[in-house]
Amino acid sequence: MDDIALKFTFIFAFVNYIQLLLPDFSLILCGYLVCRFTALKRNIWEPVESLVYYFLFPVLLFHSIIKSPLDFNAASGLIAAGLCMGLSGIALSYALPWLPWIGRHIDAQLHAGSTQVAFRFNSFVGLALATRLSGAEGGLYIAMLIGFCVPMYNIGAVWPMARHAKRHFGRELMRNPLIIATSSGLLANVLGFTLPVWAEPTVKTIAAASLPLGLMAAGAGLQLGSLFKAKLLAVCILTIRHLLTPLIALGLSYAFGLSPVQATILLAFSALPTASSAYVLATRMGYDGAYVASLVTVSTLLGMVSLPFALSLR
Repeated sequence: MDDIALKFTFIFAFVNYIQLLLPDFSLILCGYLVCRFTALKRNIWEPVESLVYYFLFPVLLFHSIIKSPLDFNAASGLIAAGLCMGLSGIALSYALPWLPWIGRHIDAQLHAGSTQVAFRFNSFVGLALATRLSGAEGGLYIAMLIGFCVPMYNIGAVWPMARHAKRHFGRELMRNPLIIATSSGLLANVLGFTLPVWAEPTVKTIAAASLPLGLMAAGAGLQLGSLFKAKLLAVCILTIRHLLTPLIALGLSYAFGLSPVQATILLAFSALPTASSAYVLATRMGYDGAYVASLVTVSTLLGMVSLPFALSLR
C-alpha cells in the first residue's frame, strides 16, 4: 500500500509541475510559430530581445529581490548551500572541454555561449513553485537564493563568452544589466529600501511582462535543428542541469543541516529549467542564439521530470 501511495503522490506531483511549466513551453512555441508563419519575422524580434535584456529582465530581478526582507541569520546555511551548488554547476560545465574523451568533440565557441544553460535557472518559475510548495516562507527563501546566486551565475555566464571573444571581462560585467540589477537589488534590500506605493503597480507590471516576451523571443530565435550541430555538448550540459545538480543539492542539504522547508526549496531550486534570458544574453554577446534557444526549450521540458525527481530525493 505504501508503494502504491508513493506512486500516486509522484504522479500527482508530476502533473502539478507539468501544469506549472506548460505555460513557459507554450510561450516558446508561440514565439516560434509567430516568427515562422506570420508577418512578424526575425527583424521584428531583435528589438524585442534588446528590450527584454536591457530593461524588462533587470526590472524583474530587482523587484524580486527587494520585495522581501532578507533574514541572513535564519538562512545562512541555505545561502551557503546554494552558493556551493552554483559553484559546482559552474565548475562542471567549465570542465567539459578538458575531459579526456568529451573535450575533443566540443566546439569552443558553442561551449562558451551555451555553458550558462548548465547552471542558470528560471527565477520566475522558481518564485511561483516555491510559494506553492512552502507558502510565504518558501517564497522568502527562494528570493534569498536568487539574490545571492544570480550575480555569481551571471558572472559565470559572461566569463567564458568574454574570454573566448577576447573582450575585457571587467567591462562586460560592469555593462551587464542583469548583474547591475541583482547587485543593486541586494544593496537596496540591505539598506532597507522599498518601492513607493505609487510605483509598485507599474514596476510589477513591467516585471511581469519580461517572462512572456523573453520566452517568445527565445521561441522566435529557435531552430530545433541547431541541437544536432553539437549533440554531445547538449547532452552534457542538460545532464549537469537536470541530473547532477539535484544530486549535489541533496548532499549539500545534509551537509549544511538544512531544515525540511529549506531542503525542499534547495532541491526545487536545483532542478529548475534554465533561464530563458540565456538565449538573449548569448545573442547580445554575438554567440549562437538558435543553439541556446533550443537548449532552453529542451530544459523547460526536462524540468517537468527533474523537479518531481529532485523533490522525491528527500
